[in-house]
Amino acid sequence: MTAQEQFIAFLTITRKEIKRFLRIWLQTLVPPVITITLYFVIFGNLIGKRIGLMSGVSYMEFVVPGLIMMAVITSSYTNVVSSFFGAKFQRFVEEILVSPTPNYIIVLGFAMGGVARGMIVGIIVTVVALFFTDIHIHNLPVTVVIVVMTSVLFSLAGLINAIYANSFDDISIVPTFLLTPLIYLGGVFYSIDLLPEFWGSVSKANPILYIVNAFRYGVLGISDINVQWAFLMIGGFTVAAYAYCLNLLNSGKRLRM
Repeated sequence: MTAQEQFIAFLTITRKEIKRFLRIWLQTLVPPVITITLYFVIFGNLIGKRIGLMSGVSYMEFVVPGLIMMAVITSSYTNVVSSFFGAKFQRFVEEILVSPTPNYIIVLGFAMGGVARGMIVGIIVTVVALFFTDIHIHNLPVTVVIVVMTSVLFSLAGLINAIYANSFDDISIVPTFLLTPLIYLGGVFYSIDLLPEFWGSVSKANPILYIVNAFRYGVLGISDINVQWAFLMIGGFTVAAYAYCLNLLNSGKRLRM
């Protein structure tokens, strides 16, 4: 394929993915917004008044960046894992794989669909957050870049889960037993400075801790970890996930039901 044909193939897959989740927006865009709004009300507004300040800011301000990233992570991941596994289940993924489209275009196309959904949900949740607290962006480039990188990373992670899944039950195992615990233990609701030294060190093995703190730095200017190290961690995980996705598609393993 020529470069122009590859670009058209990339746009086609991306457009298909975006149309897919926009067509069922009541299922893809509304539920995460409702869930995060409940977090705002319960943890930020009601409980937050009793907690007071966290890292020098109100508790509501502290949790908002983490909750926005929670919505971005889950939306990006869910979009790709459900879409690609649906393609496997309905067996039309084989038509994509036997086409002249390079595998890296397929990976990027599905990933961009997840990024689009993650970004849209993140924007909606941010608008909702404005009803609960004022948001003043401390560093706009850091804020935007970290959201994009996070969306790409978890879109690729969703693609890996979809490739390995053999049933619809399999696509819920990772979010339930791995992704959700990592999010809740990733500094969304607390600063790791509150933890004992041992558990604080253990928490630093959680990649979502770096994501949440880097985004919190972009929004509020505060972070429990070095932001440059956070970018290196996220970038490294993203490159590894992309290479692994490409390897799985090139090998053809687990791509047939």
